[in-house]
Amino acid sequence: MMKLTDTIAAVATGMNQGGIGVIRVSGEQAISIVDSIFVPKKAGKEIRNMDSYTAAYGNIVRDGHGTHASNDSKPEIIDEVIVLVMKAPSTYTKEDVVEIDCHGGMQVMKEILHLVIQKGARLAEPGEFTKRAFLNGRIDLSQAESVMDLISAKNELAAKSAVSQLRGDLKLKIQSMREKLIHNIAYIESALDDPEHYDLDGFGDELDHLLDEVCEEMNHLLRSAENGKMMKEGIQTVILGKPNAGKSSVLNVMMGRERAIVTDIAGTTRDTLEESISIEGIPLNIVDTAGIRETSDVVEKIGVDKSLEAMEDADLILYIVDSSVALDENDYQIMDKIKERNVIILQNKSDLKNVVTKEEITSHLEKPVIDISAKEQTGFEEFYALLNDMFFAGSLNYNDEIYITNLRHKNALEEALASVCMVKQSIADGMPEDFYSIDLMAAYERLGFIIGESVEDDLVDTIFREFCMGK
Repeated sequence: MMKLTDTIAAVATGMNQGGIGVIRVSGEQAISIVDSIFVPKKAGKEIRNMDSYTAAYGNIVRDGHGTHASNDSKPEIIDEVIVLVMKAPSTYTKEDVVEIDCHGGMQVMKEILHLVIQKGARLAEPGEFTKRAFLNGRIDLSQAESVMDLISAKNELAAKSAVSQLRGDLKLKIQSMREKLIHNIAYIESALDDPEHYDLDGFGDELDHLLDEVCEEMNHLLRSAENGKMMKEGIQTVILGKPNAGKSSVLNVMMGRERAIVTDIAGTTRDTLEESISIEGIPLNIVDTAGIRETSDVVEKIGVDKSLEAMEDADLILYIVDSSVALDENDYQIMDKIKERNVIILQNKSDLKNVVTKEEITSHLEKPVIDISAKEQTGFEEFYALLNDMFFAGSLNYNDEIYITNLRHKNALEEALASVCMVKQSIADGMPEDFYSIDLMAAYERLGFIIGESVEDDLVDTIFREFCMGK
């Protein structure tokens, strides 16, 4: 584990052209380091004299020309800046923190960062500011991970879920379950050490009832994991159908722009085309595929094989049927391949004379069918409503529900639940109370793994290594 006495620094904004850039400095020497390179425009605004959460306007100057320089020195100005001072412990890292708001040029930010490092700071590792917030006890590990989730959120739902975890909603839920478990562990141990003062008669039944509540809480969180995964990563959606069924036209309507080439020539799409979009708040990772049919064309066959491969990884398949053309063997083969998957059938070209009925389709594939016209852009509202119902139980209104969006959390919950179930089995089998403690403690520790109460240093390092610089 790195020393927390180090002072670290990094560019907290992207290293690119922009209106402003922020250099963040954190640690015991943060104030003195920035004080040595900052000349305030107004007397008395030296960094060392500033109150916490106050700002000063001035210049960053080259080495040796700061506030402690002699009167004969002529400062070499690097940039005009605003400096914000935040004093421990009421800061992001619980250390002294100074942020330098400078102009957003890459060269300017590099020069200021270089000056800060010359004065005694070191370059922060990815995620080290948030890691210090965790190690110094300001946030738990689940909150720390939610910081990166918020930064990388691709849609509104993912952002709201990350904010929920950042404010500690998951932490409070986990702590509540752990308190119930540790209370009973302590009672069992006390009763075994001092049976005269602690009565275990009927304890198994009481514990069994309590564990029913804990199991339901765990199962509720685990049931949220699938939706949580889709919120965070998006619904992996594959558009399938025969050539010229209108797959690319459907994609263009959903995108709101001409993303895919559309012609009357069957087989225009030869390769997969991938896009991430949000449909009324629903995150979709869409893969438009080559038309599926028997073909002797070598290139088209490669496209068909890629289509079938994409289908295997899909959370949702949009099967596009050309309602103006009779079903054929290619349609039946597609239906056979997708009958066990999540499928929405979009019966396209409803603006033309229909020769395919819904009944004809559902007799081969019992999946919901919606009439649409990509050309007229009709039927899509019904499709979006069905999509909502299929994946989010009919409601995408975020209502402060806690969603498990992290695979590490999901695995730990599953392991904790398995340990609780073993305790319940021991109660049912009439085992002695000391058997309960082992599995109760295992569940307690696995829950602690989620919030960082029982986690190894190597894992902590791995988690924060995924963060961006300056955060």
